[in-house]
Amino acid sequence: MRLRHAYLALCVVGTLLPYWEFAPWIMEHGLNVPLLCHELFATRIGAFFGLDVIVSAVVLFVFILAEGRRSAMSLLWLPIIATLLVGVSLGLPLFLYLPQRNIDATAIR
Repeated sequence: MRLRHAYLALCVVGTLLPYWEFAPWIMEHGLNVPLLCHELFATRIGAFFGLDVIVSAVVLFVFILAEGRRSAMSLLWLPIIATLLVGVSLGLPLFLYLPQRNIDATAIR
């Protein structure tokens, strides 16, 4: 298995697992952002995980922009949007996948 395939598999897992829990909540409550924030920060452990993910997402955005520009990567908007729609669990493997496509393509030649 090539590394790019592992990154794509992690993208799938990183999308399905979080939405496995989130989709039923959305079906029950709709997109009720105040309730979402209340439930996320209702306990200290929930706040710990919520803040950890928020900080990780900000760090990922900085990394995507800095490394992406340094490497002259295209499609930098894609992992940013993926992170906003799903989370770091999709944004990071997607960002790692993008340059790996080119690495694999040049290695074959």
